[in-house]
Amino acid sequence: MISEPAATDPQTPSPHGKRPPGPRGSLLLGNMREQARDRLRFQMGIHQRYGDIVRWRVAHVTLYQVTHPDHLQHVLHDNHRNYTKGTLFRGLLSPMIGNGLFVSEGDFWLRQRRLMQPAFHRKYIAAFGQSMVEQTQTMLQHWAARPRPDQPLDIAEEMMALTLNIVTRALFGADVSADTGVVYDAFSTTSEHLIHRFDVPWYPPEAIPTPRNRRFVASRQALDAIVFRLIDEHTAHGEDTGDLLSLLIHARDEETGATMNRMQLRDEVMTLLLAGHETTANALTWAWYLVSQHPDVERRLHGELSAVLGGRAPGAEDLPNLPYTRMVVEESLRMYPPVWATHRQAIADDEIGGYHIPAGTILDLVAYVTHHRPDVWENPEVFDPERFSPERSKGRSRYAFNPFSAGPRQCIGLGFAMTEAQIVLDTVAQRYRLELPAGQQVVPFPQLTLRPRDGLPMLLHPA
Repeated sequence: MISEPAATDPQTPSPHGKRPPGPRGSLLLGNMREQARDRLRFQMGIHQRYGDIVRWRVAHVTLYQVTHPDHLQHVLHDNHRNYTKGTLFRGLLSPMIGNGLFVSEGDFWLRQRRLMQPAFHRKYIAAFGQSMVEQTQTMLQHWAARPRPDQPLDIAEEMMALTLNIVTRALFGADVSADTGVVYDAFSTTSEHLIHRFDVPWYPPEAIPTPRNRRFVASRQALDAIVFRLIDEHTAHGEDTGDLLSLLIHARDEETGATMNRMQLRDEVMTLLLAGHETTANALTWAWYLVSQHPDVERRLHGELSAVLGGRAPGAEDLPNLPYTRMVVEESLRMYPPVWATHRQAIADDEIGGYHIPAGTILDLVAYVTHHRPDVWENPEVFDPERFSPERSKGRSRYAFNPFSAGPRQCIGLGFAMTEAQIVLDTVAQRYRLELPAGQQVVPFPQLTLRPRDGLPMLLHPA
């Protein structure tokens, strides 16, 4: 059982209605210390003690935690026009991704979404399937050539490098492996910097040259140099080469005929790079960990691959015939959602679950808590891919499972990510079984995404 915060704050009424309960915290820091000490334990704990909507505070910033599927449906779908990504969310991510699709709002967001949507049509995603297999097979060749194959391999690091190679090849259509080291290091620095800014909201802005800020600015400049170079090369060639960047360059607004300018392209490419490799890498990392801990799941996964593929490489066209693989991925996403929490901000007053939501309130939508609620999921701490079978999924709220968010702002890359995760899982599982070394502890570490705190060292055995 997760420990609960000791101090309480009663459900005091506001001038307009009932205010949610929550832990009192300190006068200056609020709940910052206990939340930063163990984010998942804190947020599960306040749900268990205070219920569906909980008020808590980081210094001067007050947040309302929302985790019930019905309430998520209200925020993300039924009344979505009343909720923006919010100043906190944009303030964290805009220094990196500008006004990209992940943080843009209003008419501009709608225009960008319509421009980009065709690039994520299933026919294009299927076409990227072969590249996903090739990149995974290249990784497997490196694994086979290791001088010490009996030593553990950090699967978290391997998945991060692999998904970065896959997304850069899909985005740019060319081998940019010479740049992937720079991109990998830059995104690692960026992720750590962004979560630090959330934990320490009064940290100086990037214009103040602290050592941390200088590292972040240098990382962003390194990424900008690569992205702008590739945009300019694609634009100069003028040909549609079938990669995502070409599709974005040639995308035209149906009403105005307008295309994206250079800075808009930069922001969207940066968004796709950030969202398109780290989240999928973490999803795969958790899948390998969970499968390794459940031999019955591993046997069934290998049995399905043998029966359907017979040793050949998978393609996007095979995925409908590999339902258990998808269930493994989905259950891994339930237990350890890479995007473990996100935010919305109320434009006007609202009411959720009988509580008054004043205009300007920041809602903390914690997918991890939703995915682990025993009133929503039977035995939520048990890894059970079968819970995603059609029979057991029947009647379940769409908003009970939201690793890619939901509603009009559901992740545009959902199809790409699910295809990639299944193809990588199938390709690797045909060659290797992955085993956690004896005594190895795996601790979830929620930063910008949810990852294992110390990586995931694993031993490789022939399948």
